[in-house]
Amino acid sequence: MRGNSFCAEVDKISLHIAYYFSALKNSVVYEPPLQEKKMQRRLTTRQALEMILSEVNPCDSDGEDIELQPDSDSDLSDLSSDEETAPQPKKRARLGTDLTETAKDGTVWREEQVGTRLPFTPIKAYAADGEPTAKARKSISSRLQSFLCFITLDMLHSIQEWTIQHAQETEHVHWFMALPELMAFIAIVILRGLTKVPSLRDCWSANLGNPHIIGTMPRNRFQDIMGHLRFDDRSTRSDRAKTDKFAAISSVWGSFVTNCITSYNPGLHITVDEQLFPSKTRCCFLQYIATKPDKFGIKFWVACDLKSKYICNVLPYLGKDPSRPSGERLSENVVMRLMEPFLDKGRNVTTDNFFTSLSLAHKLLSRKTTILGTVNKIRREIPQSARHTDRNEFTTQVFSTTAATLTAYAPKRKKTVYILSSMHSVIQTDNTTKRKPNTVTLYNTTKCGVDVMDQMVREYTVRTGTRRWPVAVFYNMIDMAALNAHVLYQACTGRQERRVDFLVELARELANSHMCVSGMDCGFPRPLSDGPLGRHQLVVWFLRGAWRIGPAAQARVPWELAWDLLKGLSLGPFEPLELASEKHVTLVGHYIP
Repeated sequence: MRGNSFCAEVDKISLHIAYYFSALKNSVVYEPPLQEKKMQRRLTTRQALEMILSEVNPCDSDGEDIELQPDSDSDLSDLSSDEETAPQPKKRARLGTDLTETAKDGTVWREEQVGTRLPFTPIKAYAADGEPTAKARKSISSRLQSFLCFITLDMLHSIQEWTIQHAQETEHVHWFMALPELMAFIAIVILRGLTKVPSLRDCWSANLGNPHIIGTMPRNRFQDIMGHLRFDDRSTRSDRAKTDKFAAISSVWGSFVTNCITSYNPGLHITVDEQLFPSKTRCCFLQYIATKPDKFGIKFWVACDLKSKYICNVLPYLGKDPSRPSGERLSENVVMRLMEPFLDKGRNVTTDNFFTSLSLAHKLLSRKTTILGTVNKIRREIPQSARHTDRNEFTTQVFSTTAATLTAYAPKRKKTVYILSSMHSVIQTDNTTKRKPNTVTLYNTTKCGVDVMDQMVREYTVRTGTRRWPVAVFYNMIDMAALNAHVLYQACTGRQERRVDFLVELARELANSHMCVSGMDCGFPRPLSDGPLGRHQLVVWFLRGAWRIGPAAQARVPWELAWDLLKGLSLGPFEPLELASEKHVTLVGHYIP
């Protein structure tokens, strides 16, 4: 029995040894077979040998020594190895005191000590704060002028023309809308955003109605204009829609975006993010985003100045873009298009993990622009050793590569935040309890530009229910134009004004020209004659360095604006009669309401 028992022990030991050397040859960690797998722990080679030898009963050996003959192909030095069994990245190696590693895409990273100056020099940062352009400063002295920097008179003329075209084709051949009437229509749209009432009808009700809305335009006329409101030429839309999904409003929208770009110079930090404008209209690019409060809407990519929340550039998301180069990521394409007017100046762009990538950082650096943003750990350029999340709380790990740094920070155990930066040459932690790196602190400061802008827009949004997506886009355009106009007005005039007060005064100035022309609430003179059409007199004159419309108009209007208003009136039944000298110009005409 003893001999059989000894043979059984020898067979058992042989099985262990064969399994061990087989694992050693294949460069895998030794794990005991079957009965030892229940231990569920990884062992070093020394621990494995000790376990094998400890299982031999010295009473069964008859006092004989048992010699273990290793496989001739194995390395004896491995038997005394004390290294951890957790596999290290295959391409990671110690070079002196530096630890380098190659990521899946071939990027070579070097692990750095926190506080060490990295071997690259950041580009020179943009030094100026955000400010209006010289063109904007020259033309802005009132709220109306700041608003017309973005939705210009040329744009309003186009909307007027296409709205009249649609109304005359579908309703009545003599249907007409003057330019001041369109401006009054926009004034009511803005006031509706300030007046929170259940429905459109309540804006004109005796109990809930807004007196400014009631005094500007009758409800039926407002609804009539809304029904015919158009932003493009219907006769050519079908041809343009073949290559442009935004054809129904792309002309007006393009002018608005150009005006946003040319009216303001943003500061050092620009934030890029998405905006979902709530809408359930039927269109091929309507988005559903479950994480958003409104779920459904039209998505816009937005670039905002961090300090002022000025909307620098904006792009609608229309689905797959055939003009995007093959192989280029959507995220990189969006950021480069949004930042194109502001590159080569030393600015920084802050993005979230949808946009941030090392290839984007290199593209921006080639245009003298840096990036700061969270990055997803599953991206191929992230080193394998940075991906583990089992870090101690408030610990930081720093990696560097060509002109970029990667910060892995653990705000809590088993949660890691990854920050990619091309603007930091030194990663330092603060002296607080959380020991935050400077990259994380700066990202938390600069990431909120678009989110805060969206909150400001939503507070007084003109959005209301509509079945036509171009109208929904027009609402968003008015919201953005009003926000930018407020920023521009304060910067150009030096006056600080609450946004709600600015919007009320802007609506009044927009409605003022229509009210004067129609003889409503502005002391307009009585009819010149008692004909059946009720002729009224329109007077434009120069006073205190500004042109005014109507004898009792409150708003100052530049001569260029007054003349454009009259050109809009001339499309209707307006008869110019007299033009006096340049210094004291009085233009008198007959207007038939």
